[in-house]
Amino acid sequence: MMANVAERIIVPLDVPTMEDAIALLDAIPEVTFWKVGLELFVSAGPAILEQLKQRQKRIFLDLKFHDIPNTMAGACRAAGRHGVDLVTVHAPAGGAALKAAQIAALEGAAQADCPPPTLIAVTLLTSISNRDLAYELKVSLELTDYATQMALLAQDSGLGGIVCSPQEANELRRICGDDFLLICPGVRPTWAAMGDQQRAMTPAQAMAAGASYLVIGRPITQAPDPAVALQKICDEIVAPG
Repeated sequence: MMANVAERIIVPLDVPTMEDAIALLDAIPEVTFWKVGLELFVSAGPAILEQLKQRQKRIFLDLKFHDIPNTMAGACRAAGRHGVDLVTVHAPAGGAALKAAQIAALEGAAQADCPPPTLIAVTLLTSISNRDLAYELKVSLELTDYATQMALLAQDSGLGGIVCSPQEANELRRICGDDFLLICPGVRPTWAAMGDQQRAMTPAQAMAAGASYLVIGRPITQAPDPAVALQKICDEIVAPG
């Protein structure tokens, strides 16, 4: 059971250079699923994806594409050629862009003769609170209603899942069904600081709410011993409280 729990934890490679990324990979060989975000990808480029594939790791390419349909399609076609497992796009880009991105990702994977990535839509960044949504972004919907609308848009557009707050996971799982992936950042173990996350849950709570995968960064990567921190989180999920 412990191995299965560990496989559902995605650890971000939120470091500035390839050298830092390799050091982190070496420090926690137990991690099977890594997230590559904007900072590292802009710094290291596709070479970091090759490094991960050489180590037989799963890859969450978290670049959050948000553009016109043609541009999003081009980006997702290119991502599909890299053989990554998950790719993020922003749901508010709209249905036409999401559908174009989905088709293009499949095309790219076919061109490279590799398994196609699953496109994951970002509904709303977990750093955004209900107040931010209303007063800064001028969205009149309640936060949970907005996230639900974006999730349904993604599902209707053929995408395989969403990034969502763990606080929305239970309701979204009920609405979207068991086969729709829910990738949950904003997860903090009971012993970790909240940082800039506004809508967080513990790993055990998030799993119980219906999360497919948990994205857990700083509690692991900034721990004195990252491998020990990862094991501690797995233990907490298996035997919460």
